[in-house]
Amino acid sequence: MTPIARNLLFVLALFSISPLIAQIVPCNGGFAGSFPCNGYDLLSNLPKSTLSNEDGSDIWGWTDTTTNKEYALITFEDKTCFVDVTDPVNPLYLGELPSNAGSNFWRDIKVYNNHAYIVADNVGSHGMQVFDLTRLRNVSNPPQIFSADNVLTDVGSCHNIAINEATGFAYLVGCNTFSGGPHFVDLSDPANPVSAGGYAADGYTHDAQIVIYNGPDIEHVGKEIMIASNENEIVILDVSNKTAVVKLSAISYTDVGYTHQGWLSDDHRYFYLGDETDEIDFGFNTRGLVFDFANLDSPSFLSSFTGNSNAIDHNYYTKGNKLYQASYTAGLRILDISNPSNVTEIGFFDTHPESNNTTFFGAWSVYPYFASGNIIISDIDRGLFVIKESGTTLNTQESRAFDFMMYPNPATENTMIRAGENMLINKVEVFDILGKKVLEHTNINEILFQLHVTKLPSGMYVVKINEATSQKLIVN
Repeated sequence: MTPIARNLLFVLALFSISPLIAQIVPCNGGFAGSFPCNGYDLLSNLPKSTLSNEDGSDIWGWTDTTTNKEYALITFEDKTCFVDVTDPVNPLYLGELPSNAGSNFWRDIKVYNNHAYIVADNVGSHGMQVFDLTRLRNVSNPPQIFSADNVLTDVGSCHNIAINEATGFAYLVGCNTFSGGPHFVDLSDPANPVSAGGYAADGYTHDAQIVIYNGPDIEHVGKEIMIASNENEIVILDVSNKTAVVKLSAISYTDVGYTHQGWLSDDHRYFYLGDETDEIDFGFNTRGLVFDFANLDSPSFLSSFTGNSNAIDHNYYTKGNKLYQASYTAGLRILDISNPSNVTEIGFFDTHPESNNTTFFGAWSVYPYFASGNIIISDIDRGLFVIKESGTTLNTQESRAFDFMMYPNPATENTMIRAGENMLINKVEVFDILGKKVLEHTNINEILFQLHVTKLPSGMYVVKINEATSQKLIVN
C-alpha cells in the first residue's frame, strides 16, 4: 500500500469514528437538540453503533497527567471502549478491549495509577482484566483492538470493582469468592495485582466505596473504611487490616427494594444512597436516601428526596455540593446537597427523551471528576455523552504553556513551586486522582510559592498552575 493510500485510509477512519454531533448544542428552551435539559449543554454524543452492537453499561475517566489528556472508559456487554475526550466536541474513539469470557450486561471498570481494571458478572472465568492506559498515547490508526496486559484469575465472575486510590487496594464485590463479599487485591504493582484475602461474614456486596476516613467521627479518622451496599442494608467495615476486618455497623431503612449503590459527601459526614428497585416495588417517584455518618458505629437515617418522575435511579457520585444521579430513563440529574436535609434538583440532561418510565433503559452511570469540568455519561442505548454545565468556559486544550519547577517531589510537608522566566504564579490548584479539587490558592502573583501538603492524604495529585500547565505531585 502506498503512503498516500495509507493516509487516505486514516482520514476515512477518522471520519468513520466521528460523533454524530460535531458542535456544541446549548441547552435552550429546555432542550439541547432533541434532548431535554436544564442548565447543561451537549458537547458530543458518540453513538452506541460506533462503539458496539451490544448494550452499554459502566463508565469511568482517566486523566493522563503526563499529557493532560482526558479519556472516557466505557463498557459494553462485549467489550471496553477507550475514547479521547480531550476535545469534548470531537471525541476520538481509540479502540476496544474485548471481553475475556463472552458477553453479559454487567461490566464494571475503575482506574488506579494509569491502569484500568475491568470485571464482569455472570460470564464464568472472566477474571479481572488489567490494561495499561499509557498505551492510549500512541494509537496511530484508531480504532484498535487491544489485548489485556494481565488477567487476575483468582476470581471468575464479579459484579463490580471499587478502588481506594489512597492505599492502592482494589475491592472486587459480588464475585464467586468470599460469598460475594469483598475480595481484596493489592495493586502496589499496578501491572501485577495480587489477591490479599477477603471478607465473607456479611455475604453479598453489590457495590462499595472505600476511603481513608476523614470525617467527624474522631475515633475512626485515618482508618480505611468501606461503605458496602449489601442488597438490603448498608454495612460499614474497617478494612485497615485485611486479615482482621472489623464490622463497625449496619443500617437499613423502610421500604427496602434493593440497596444498590451510594457515595459519601466530600467531608465524609453524609452518605447518599440509591435503591434500585423501590420505584418498581412501591411505586415511588425516583427516591434517594441520606444517612448521617457522624458516628460510624451508630449511623442514622436523615432524610429522603424524590424526583419528578418514577424513573429508576442507578449510580450516585458526589462532588462538592452536587450529587450526580444517573437515573436510567430520566438521564443524568444534578442535585444540590448543600443542605442534606433538603436535597433539591438544580439541573439535568436527559439522555433518553422517549420517556421517564420505570424501565432499564437510558443513563447507566456518570463520571463528573475531570479537571476540565466536562462530564461523561454512559447510556445503555445511545453510547457516550459528553456534557458541561451551561455558562462555563470550554477549554479543548490547555492555555498557553506555563513553565514551572516543583521541588521536592515527592513531598511530605511542603513543595516549592518556581515560575519560569518572565512568568508569575497567579493561581495554584491541586486535584486528587479522581479529578476532585482538594486545594486552591489564588491572587498569588509571585515567582516562588510554597505549597503546604501536610493535610493531604498520601497519594498522587495533579498540581495545575494558572489554569494552564500541570505536573504530577506525590505526597508521602
